[in-house]
Amino acid sequence: MQEFEHLERPNVPGLDDILGDPIKVLDDGFVRVVDYMGDDSSIVQAARVSYGKGTKKLRQDRGLIRYLMRHHHSTPFEMCEIKLHVRVPMDAWRQWIRHRTANVNEYSTRYSIAIDAAQRTAPDQWRLQAVSNRQGSEGFVDPERGVAFTEQETELHDTARRIYNERLEAGVAREQARKDLPLATYTEAYWKIDLHNLLHFLYLRMDEHAQYEIRAYAEVIGREIVARWCPMAWEAFMDYRVNGTTLTDLDSRIIAAIAAGEPERAVDIAIEAEILPPRGEERKRNMEREEVEEKLRRLGMKIPWE
Repeated sequence: MQEFEHLERPNVPGLDDILGDPIKVLDDGFVRVVDYMGDDSSIVQAARVSYGKGTKKLRQDRGLIRYLMRHHHSTPFEMCEIKLHVRVPMDAWRQWIRHRTANVNEYSTRYSIAIDAAQRTAPDQWRLQAVSNRQGSEGFVDPERGVAFTEQETELHDTARRIYNERLEAGVAREQARKDLPLATYTEAYWKIDLHNLLHFLYLRMDEHAQYEIRAYAEVIGREIVARWCPMAWEAFMDYRVNGTTLTDLDSRIIAAIAAGEPERAVDIAIEAEILPPRGEERKRNMEREEVEEKLRRLGMKIPWE
């Protein structure tokens, strides 16, 4: 009969130190770790299938995790799971819940009275609509004008809450009384997810183009929780996914032409790919071209059509 070594449940002292403790996000939100399963060694164990503790050196474990991340071998990362308790404004939660790769149980305002808190905006934090990105923001409203917006926000929140409470006191059903509460109202949920899908969530929501509110939560989850929980996986994720640069075939051909000292050929390649208009025609905005340009800047290369 095959013999098996005795196993102990992986525990991470750095994560145990903050287990259950709320980490503040925004003005009244939080994230806290409720439970977790697995750690870096669990990823390694799954990848090797059979792994005896102590038979591999730490640097080999790190090298394997980096290999798995680099080559998109996702299954071993699914062996780690974490359960978080979050308090988040409803408008940010709408984006959050679109990630359908987690187990969720949310606070019910049909069953319980809505949380008496709504996210407030400081006068200098009212963001302007981005000109080039219809779903994003850039810059801020003048703080003097922001004072008026913040005063209006406070009045709106207070009025909505007062009306909600009046409906409850009159016996109106909670499921109907809640309908005019602002999207800034906080909700709470338990959110359980495996590491592979969590890293995908963080890759999207830590991005500078993500909405600030959900990005604030992603930064806390990533840098203060995952970095403690699975530091080797986090390091590889930051190296290869967050701070790395992926080159398309088009990128590679343009870079090869530039490296060969043939900038005109690089321009021809861009024209053929229709990210640049033919010579002499007006150049309009093209998102793919802008992405190529950003990669060239990161690589310290001159953009041949500028």
